[in-house]
Order: sequence, then structure tokens, then C-alpha cells
Amino acid sequence: MILGVGTDICDARRIAAALEKFDHRFRARIFTEAEIALAGSRPNESLFYAKRFAAKEAVYKALSAAPVRGLGWHDAEILNSAGGAPVIAVSGGCKRALEALTPRGYNASVNLSLSDEPPYAVAFVVISAGPSDGLQE
Repeated sequence: MILGVGTDICDARRIAAALEKFDHRFRARIFTEAEIALAGSRPNESLFYAKRFAAKEAVYKALSAAPVRGLGWHDAEILNSAGGAPVIAVSGGCKRALEALTPRGYNASVNLSLSDEPPYAVAFVVISAGPSDGLQE
């Protein structure tokens, strides 16, 4: 079953301007240490951050039906799997919101798709849940 859907688009030029103006303060406020480390290895840092920014916003939108407020920027961490696919780890407020949305006896999963057409980055999130015993309805 689908528990939530979220999408967001971000202009990498906006992120580049924030990086130029606020540099470390912007990075530290919005992104986790692991995200910052991963960005340093990318040729287009602002586009990398724009995709992560859009992903965080999309996660918050997908969780918006939960009765939890105060989702923090670091509560959704977007990294990459060994194969390079984007993956989301939730903690804090995002984790509490995901738990609140997930029916008893179900396991939730958060799926993310990222794409870009510079200077734009887009993220799409689907939160779904299936029965804990592995049986489908």
C-alpha cells in the first residue's frame, strides 16, 4: 500500500548562490557530514546538493500526513547504494513520522528517484508498506 508520495524540483543556481554566500554554514545546516563528504567527490557540487535538497523536500512532503511536526534537515540523509542508486536513511522526526504512518503489522520502505537537467534537479519519493509476514494483500 502507498503511504505517501512527494516530489520537489530545485534550481542548482539557487544552491550555488547559497554555497557562495553562506558556504559551510549552509552545508552544515542542511546536509549531514556523510552527504557533505560525498559532495566533495563530485564535479558539480551545486547540482549534487540540489538533488539532495529536492530529495529532502520530497521526503517531507511524502510524510506530511503523519501527525509529527518539526522534521529536521538532517532527519533525511540521502546517500548512494554500492551500485550508485540513491538511498534514504531517516532518523529523528522523519523516523517518528514514518512510524506513525505505518500500520501495525506492516513494514515501510522509502523509495527515491533523482534526476537532473541542469540547472534543475528533481526528486520523487514513494513511501509504501507491506505486511510484516511477507504476504501481499
